Amino acid sequence: MGDDVEAKSYNYSLEVGGNGRKMIWQGVPRSIRDSHNKVRDSFDGLIIHRSMALFFSGGDRKELKLRVTGRIWKDK
Repeated sequence: MGDDVEAKSYNYSLEVGGNGRKMIWQGVPRSIRDSHNKVRDSFDGLIIHRSMALFFSGGDRKELKLRVTGRIWKDK
């Protein structure tokens, strides 16, 4: 969302769901100048491990069937 100052004027939410379950993450976007490794390593985002994704998918746990929705808005 630009530099750190600009990014902090926004919020976002991500929802991952499937098989009657859902997980929601809400936070402040990181600067586009931050690497994905930096974001991942800081745990500042929604990370779904494979075993949890398969659990959300139900069935034989061999196929991923997830619904992902997101929303971004600017604070006033």
